[in-house]
Amino acid sequence: MNGSEQDERAWGSFWQREAGRGRGGGCLPSAYEAIDAAQREVWQAFASRLPKNAALLDIATGDGRVMKHLLTARRDLKPVGVDRAPRLPPAPRGASVKAGIAMENLPFPAGKFAAVTSQFGFEYGAIDKAACEVARVLRPDGLVGLITHRKDGPILAHNIARKAQIEWAISEQGVLDLARKLVGLRTAGLPAQPVRLRQIAADGARRFGRASAAWEIPEAAAQTLELGARDTQANLMQMLNSIEAQARNELGRIASLQRACETTAAAEEFEQAFEGANLTQVESRALRISENEPPFADFRLLRSQS
Repeated sequence: MNGSEQDERAWGSFWQREAGRGRGGGCLPSAYEAIDAAQREVWQAFASRLPKNAALLDIATGDGRVMKHLLTARRDLKPVGVDRAPRLPPAPRGASVKAGIAMENLPFPAGKFAAVTSQFGFEYGAIDKAACEVARVLRPDGLVGLITHRKDGPILAHNIARKAQIEWAISEQGVLDLARKLVGLRTAGLPAQPVRLRQIAADGARRFGRASAAWEIPEAAAQTLELGARDTQANLMQMLNSIEAQARNELGRIASLQRACETTAAAEEFEQAFEGANLTQVESRALRISENEPPFADFRLLRSQS
């Protein structure tokens, strides 16, 4: 499996899980509500620039929150979201989504859209090709709005911390291997209470916090054994494998986030991709949740050349 396929699987799993939780926090840190509010303000201002009944494309749409923010400001807009992930949550009311679509190969005719948006998405693609595709599907004088990651921002820091928590649980502590051994002992008729798993969970909570992956993973493994006391070995193993797969998908998602931040950190190359596609940057500014907080992202406004 190549890196692109790993990213597709990781982000597809992520958005399905987020849809199930229903909290809308995405990959944001504990201050996600303030960050989301700041992003909403940006998109509603962007919506005010668009012509009536404008057709709009949202790239790397994820859970469709950009389209939701835009439609809150302008119900007349006609947004469609695309994402490389093979599975996506339902689209917001008034919008549509297409899964399994690469931004480097958009399935739309030239000049279809008055605007293109992307929030924490454009930087995950091959930016030269993606910029050319964006320019192709834009109408003359069309607008592009991008919110992009920062390498020095709190979002990456939050996710790197989560990566360390996951690796501590599954690699350093061997939580899933221990749980599988306990299943084997139980099948052989030997006592196999998840006492050690509970100890690891408590240690993870002390080291990293109660809401951390270092607590979540051993806690999930312990609950699997406790709640499945009368279940079959095959079912228990399947559930433990699912916990591990989810954890490794998270590691893959965070790795792709780190690569995306490296892309935006190379500012000159990033901007050259737009220039090469005849997209003129007319605004660039850092986004903060307050004056005293460091920037969590950058906003770029571009316009297609006539």
